[in-house]
Amino acid sequence: MAIVVNLEGERGRNPRAVAKAGIGALVALCADDLKAVNETILQRMHSSVPLIPQMARHIVAAGGKRMRPMLTLAASRMCGYRGERHIKLAACVEFIHTATLLHDDVVDESGLRRGRATANALWGNKASVLVGDFLFSRAFQLMVEDGALSVLAILSAASATIAEGEVLQLTTANDTETSEQAYLEVVSAKTAALFAAACRVGAAVAERPKAEEDALETYGLNLGIAFQLVDDVLDYGATAAEMGKNAGDDFRDGKITLPVVLSFLRGDETERAFWRRTLETLDQTDADLPHAMELLRRHKALDDTIERARHYGRIARDALGIFADGPEKRALGELVDFAIARGH
Repeated sequence: MAIVVNLEGERGRNPRAVAKAGIGALVALCADDLKAVNETILQRMHSSVPLIPQMARHIVAAGGKRMRPMLTLAASRMCGYRGERHIKLAACVEFIHTATLLHDDVVDESGLRRGRATANALWGNKASVLVGDFLFSRAFQLMVEDGALSVLAILSAASATIAEGEVLQLTTANDTETSEQAYLEVVSAKTAALFAAACRVGAAVAERPKAEEDALETYGLNLGIAFQLVDDVLDYGATAAEMGKNAGDDFRDGKITLPVVLSFLRGDETERAFWRRTLETLDQTDADLPHAMELLRRHKALDDTIERARHYGRIARDALGIFADGPEKRALGELVDFAIARGH
């Protein structure tokens, strides 16, 4: 059963309704542009090597909300941009994201994503890594075609940061002594950096002042952190249909997420020995996941992870304050509600 935590300013509203409305406004605003983005993605996934478009079709069919490219689309419109450059750049953002997912699934040995078999489960690790490299290359081709060094600087820096985050995560893997600060460093690099870059690019194409670029980067970074923290909670409570993977996968893989960090710190030595056995050595029984969930509830680790997500969500909302009111600003604000409400 999922964790229920009240939303700031959303008390009395159905959490699922909040989540649906939060993403719905953004989808509606970006619908036409997003159609053009999807067409660009399909065009740029073409290759004379048959396996590449075959795997690409599988990835596209898996869906996903296209949240990161929508951030670029909405941010650019909020900043007053009315050209077409944001279409290719939003596609570029999605290529970077998809490439990292392919590589993630190989590293994590994942078999399910968004309710479908992962590419590595169907075609093997070698093909997944190489197609991920192909998508990264396509992303950089799109950056070069755009021609703006400012855009290239933003997205190339994000790509490097994401890679650093992946390697940093390896250093904390299965380590129950991981601190909250160390975990947040991983999340900021591995997940939130692309949210931040996707938003900052929107101001860059509109040639807005640095203060607005910085504000959008702050919004995206904190939204990305909040989004990942809620994902941490969902792994211990959501269904496979909601998560796109099997609930408890993080636990079974020995992943150290924030709820585990908090529960480990708050537990006694017997409980810490349990976490070491199950996550460090992966010595697990069928009874261990239910016991882990009980420990997380006992120490309010799930509730407090959501509370931290709300904290980062508030920072994201505040960052939008310098922009004039309008449908894009409201939709980006409501996206924060969506990110948090998924934890219900």
